[in-house]
Amino acid sequence: MKKLLFTIFTLSISALAVAQAPTDTTAMRQVTIESIEVLPEAVKVRGMLLLNKEVQYELEGAVDNMYNFKYERAEKQFKSLRRRYPEHPLPHFLMGLSQWWKIVPTNIQTTKYDNLFFAYMDTTIQKAEKMYEQDDKNVEAAFFLAAAYGFTGRLHSERSNWRKATVASKRSLEYMERAKAGNGLSPEFLFGEALFNYYAVWIHENYSMLRPVLMFFPDGDKRLGLKQLRYVANTGFYTGTESKFFLMKIYANEEGNMNEALRISQDLALKYPDNAYFQRYYARLLFVQGHFTRAERISEDILSKLYQQMPGYEAVSGRYASYILAYIHQNKYHDLEKAKKYYQDAIMYAEISNERDSGYFINSYLNLARIANQQKDKAVAKRYYNIVLQASEKKSASYKEAKKYLKENRRS
Repeated sequence: MKKLLFTIFTLSISALAVAQAPTDTTAMRQVTIESIEVLPEAVKVRGMLLLNKEVQYELEGAVDNMYNFKYERAEKQFKSLRRRYPEHPLPHFLMGLSQWWKIVPTNIQTTKYDNLFFAYMDTTIQKAEKMYEQDDKNVEAAFFLAAAYGFTGRLHSERSNWRKATVASKRSLEYMERAKAGNGLSPEFLFGEALFNYYAVWIHENYSMLRPVLMFFPDGDKRLGLKQLRYVANTGFYTGTESKFFLMKIYANEEGNMNEALRISQDLALKYPDNAYFQRYYARLLFVQGHFTRAERISEDILSKLYQQMPGYEAVSGRYASYILAYIHQNKYHDLEKAKKYYQDAIMYAEISNERDSGYFINSYLNLARIANQQKDKAVAKRYYNIVLQASEKKSASYKEAKKYLKENRRS
């Protein structure tokens, strides 16, 4: 159930919920007509802050700073915008989004930013509701309402606040539907629908028990969703990065297109080199595809930034980087002492982040056991294999290896 709610909330997010005045209106119109068959009807664009180019130019550096985890710089600019537009939801939403990206690097585990995040999203909703009450055809207001409720619902789902999550999700979907009238104004407006198109089908394909629930939602189109996400990723001013973020994960986890996932992750990591999440994802994709030299360099950089206590570099990133370096030193350089040190670090970071059930935690102990056996230290090997046995699922290869070793060396 949590997976369903999480996905639905993600779909209903309009991400940054901000729009860029299209530079190629012909291309935009073609994508809108062919992809979603929605055109703006009597939409008032004059005075819409989302389409204000001066604001876009002003915020471009701020948004980049946010994604590069330079939160203080970004928030200073967001607050400056808030002083000039105190009644508009945009600056409040961006301040909330900045809190969200402080939570993301911890795999959504940290709760120390929750109160501030919810406060900014609540203020966004209040400001947008006031705009919507004055004009129920205000797609800008509807877009912010869909986005703020979507992010609110998503975090409530992560915190298992199911009632609040359900209410926020329902409202987000309602306002996303009303905001469709603005789909022809900018690529940003396609983002929420693109995610919905993809994941509505993905849930149907992967969670058969949830199919009855999907009867209450519109039909999706997975191929179209990917096409729309690619379009927003290539042309979106504000939501381009969010689209790349989801495309990277979709290609890696759902589509099995590791080359495309690697290409996108490289773009993100190079543009935002101090974004711990993008950097560790890039390192992982390099590692699993055998690009050990680059994976080693990125992993060392991650640990260096973690030691410097740079924003966003937490135990989760340490676990990824330490395991990658351990494996490389074990299998490429055959430096078993360094490998053991890095495996032990990976275990430490997994324990700090309460991720003892992760593959990196189990495989770190598994490789430590192998190294101990290779060094003819069977007592240590047995100790590590016992931990693997307890932490692994019974049908897994690691469980079978540990059980076999312990059985064969019972008396030694």
